[in-house]
Parts: sequence; structure tokens; C-alpha cells
Amino acid sequence: QVQLVESGGGLVQDGGSLRLSCAASGRTFSTYAMGWFRQPPGKEREFVAAITRSSITRSGSTTYYKDSVKGRFTISRDNAKNTVYLQMNSLKAEDTAVYYCAAESSNSWPRIARRTSYDYWGQGTQVTVSS
Repeated sequence: QVQLVESGGGLVQDGGSLRLSCAASGRTFSTYAMGWFRQPPGKEREFVAAITRSSITRSGSTTYYKDSVKGRFTISRDNAKNTVYLQMNSLKAEDTAVYYCAAESSNSWPRIARRTSYDYWGQGTQVTVSS
């Protein structure tokens, strides 16, 4: 079992930055792919970014992003700290949402872009971008 706790959300002005953190419990964090999803007001939860578990053969993890956040958001993980991060720059009003982190065991694309593939979810953290 993995428990996930997000932090770092808040209110920021258009063009600003935030870094979200997701702390995981348990010793199996490094075996999971990790994803960030968001749920804007009145809309369904959507994929934002994902990072695979570290691969020796590929010299690290692979990252994937929703097209609209490419170049603005960066996902990273620190297995020693059992934490995954989402650095969000150049924020826009349309980034306003509740952001969730999640853990997934298949570690394969495109499964890690699908909400239904994830095994564990955090409680979410609110990000509000004012224009």
C-alpha cells in the first residue's frame, strides 16, 4: 500500500510559479511510475504529467506531459525522499484546478496517461491562478 500526500498548492498570479510536492509512504515508491492529474472546476480529471520509475538501461526516468503544459511544467522524482515534484512556471488562469498525484505499477506509455491505470491517489491540492 502507498499513501500519497500533496502540498504546495495556493493562489498565484498569472505568469507566476508554484512547486507541488507529493510525499509517499512505504518502501516501494521507487517501483511505481508517478503521475500528476488535475481537475478544473466543473470538468473531469485530466492527465498533466508522468514520470516512469528509474531505469538502469535507460539511465534514469522518462517523462511525459500534456501538450498544453510542455515547456512550462517539469515533473521530477527523488526516490531517496520518496517524493515526486511538479514545478509549474508561467502559470495561466486555465491551470486552475485541484492537482492530484498518483502511483501506477505498469510503468508503460500510454497507460500512465490514463486515470484508470493508477492504483493510489493523494487527496489533492488546490492551485488557483488569478488573471
